[in-house]
Amino acid sequence: MPRPRVHDLDALLDVAERLVASSGEVTVRGLATAAGVPNGTIYHAFGSLSALLAQVWLRAATAFLDLQTSRVDAASSPVEAVVAAADTPAEFALLRPDGARMLLRVRGDRLFGPELPDELAEALHALDKRLVALLVRLARRVWDRGDGLAVEVITTCVVDLPTAFFRRDITDPLVRERLAAAVRAVLTVPPREKDRP
Repeated sequence: MPRPRVHDLDALLDVAERLVASSGEVTVRGLATAAGVPNGTIYHAFGSLSALLAQVWLRAATAFLDLQTSRVDAASSPVEAVVAAADTPAEFALLRPDGARMLLRVRGDRLFGPELPDELAEALHALDKRLVALLVRLARRVWDRGDGLAVEVITTCVVDLPTAFFRRDITDPLVRERLAAAVRAVLTVPPREKDRP
């Protein structure tokens, strides 16, 4: 019979998320000290620091994408759905500041490295596929097309503009208003026709 868990793994993931958000890097010793657990707990529960950090990233990114999808679903029009998707980082920052900082400041592949267990690599890949599907869905809602050029414009609105606008204060209402105006302006210029299926 395995020994019962003494430490709360969600609390450990919370501490790791906070450390990544504040410094961009985590060591086993630093995490163990901050969480008040022995180093062995991290290896026993997750196998490696890389796997733990992938779990941290996956947990935050899944929560973010769930929120983004629900905001898109609740939008009153196709354009407002794109605006809602673009604004989701700010909304997520209000709900999970450390998770939002981590997702905005640190690239996932730089965080957990190449030696990721297959099941975590597959889960991260599935999350990427969900994001691409959402981008295609938004392009189809706005222009009734899901080709690469249309998705590229949506990506500009949902990924590139929020990254640029939210470099400083992600929850500033004026910054959020400016982002919404920029997204609406970009959407007034439809994608080119080339490469359309």
